[in-house]
Amino acid sequence: MSKSVDQWLDEDVAEFRDKPVSWISQYHFFRDPIRPSYSDTSCFFSPADGIILYQEVVKPDECLVEIKGKSYCVRDALRDPHFEGDSLVIGIFMTFYDVHVNRVPYSGLLSYKLLDPITTHNHPMLEVEQNILDQLRVGPAALEYLHHNERMVNRVYAPDLRQFYYMLQIADYDVNCITPFQLKQNFPAYQGSRFSQVRYGSQVDLVVPLSSRHQFTTAQKTGHHVEAGVDPLVRISSK
Repeated sequence: MSKSVDQWLDEDVAEFRDKPVSWISQYHFFRDPIRPSYSDTSCFFSPADGIILYQEVVKPDECLVEIKGKSYCVRDALRDPHFEGDSLVIGIFMTFYDVHVNRVPYSGLLSYKLLDPITTHNHPMLEVEQNILDQLRVGPAALEYLHHNERMVNRVYAPDLRQFYYMLQIADYDVNCITPFQLKQNFPAYQGSRFSQVRYGSQVDLVVPLSSRHQFTTAQKTGHHVEAGVDPLVRISSK
């Protein structure tokens, strides 16, 4: 179940806070715990373990986050100037202590596209992690990596909903790579199944275009910690 940041730090992170980075990266980071498999067509589950940074309904060119006076919108996120329609966008930051195996939020046909960083190098996300671990909050100024970093756009067509949705994986400065587990395009991906891993740091955004047939309602609080394939992020109801 989802937890507040302080509860997550006390219950899940405290015993590892004093471990050296070398130990965490070797023995803790690449874990892939067995989890119950849920099938529920009335919700999107979280695609990633991490802290919910934002969850907003926005137009494609509307400001999602203002970073040092510069607007960041869905078209910027997906690097698609022709993206249309209002969307529900939920950003999840994966700390160094989180499981970094990502899972499918809702069953469908999955395709992916890797986008290069805008600048020569990915910007670091360490400041965001420090804010979360030390101050239990995140300031928008620390999110500058959203504008620049390498990303994988995963597009899923969900037949039950008759629409596409997107999972956006954003790489950190120290990331080795974003690793899809299935190298085919447009392949069946089932709710809760593992589809990829981002190595060391990173963020995953769930982008759900609004629908004339369904109502999408957020199920968690901003700032809470969620687990991939376990915690519902979005409740689905018929209009």
